[in-house]
Amino acid sequence: MNEKAAVGEKAAVDYVKDGMVVGLGTGSTVYYTILKIGEMVRKGLKITGVATSVQTEKLAKEQGIPLLSLDEVKTIDVAIDGADEINHYFHAIKGGGGALLREKIIAKASKQFVVVADSKKVVQSLGEFPLPVEIVPFGASKTEGYIQSFGCQTALRMQGDSPYVTDNGNYIIDCRFGEIKDPEQLEKELNNITGVVENGLFVDMVKHVITIGEDKQAILLDKLE
Repeated sequence: MNEKAAVGEKAAVDYVKDGMVVGLGTGSTVYYTILKIGEMVRKGLKITGVATSVQTEKLAKEQGIPLLSLDEVKTIDVAIDGADEINHYFHAIKGGGGALLREKIIAKASKQFVVVADSKKVVQSLGEFPLPVEIVPFGASKTEGYIQSFGCQTALRMQGDSPYVTDNGNYIIDCRFGEIKDPEQLEKELNNITGVVENGLFVDMVKHVITIGEDKQAILLDKLE
């Protein structure tokens, strides 16, 4: 069974309706959401997409999905995206694909933020997946040192022999904190570091999670309070 396809397609069918402005996420799971939306558009669905990355923009155009920039729309009805980890409180780590800043901006601008996640991405506590932190290139080693003072192991993300560069022209530091017990506090503290643009903790933003249940079917996950 292709879990990513199952949850990605369910999100498109359940949440994308005629006349909507839809935030289109980035990654291997929401890839299937975008393919399904493309199929629905070719069958007559009228929607407008807002892409979270150059990669997603390219895929959406290939699928015939009309696109506008975020500045060209008044609001986003629903944003659908994947996650590297998400717990039952719907706190998530995102940014493994390098698009965390645009993903977060679009999620914040959306009336509903839906995460699609295969069963391996749903966890008891966050932190096994390294937390991406997007930083400006100027003084990158200094900023990395400030991040290390929080007690994590860090690595500058590379692409070949050079630092990986985001669509925004920034670098990413991948940080291993171990178990993240207070995501809300850590999110704020990291963003207070000069040189940090944004981090991959998505706290109190996700409204719905679609994953795979014990019966191997795509289900809507209930949030723990």
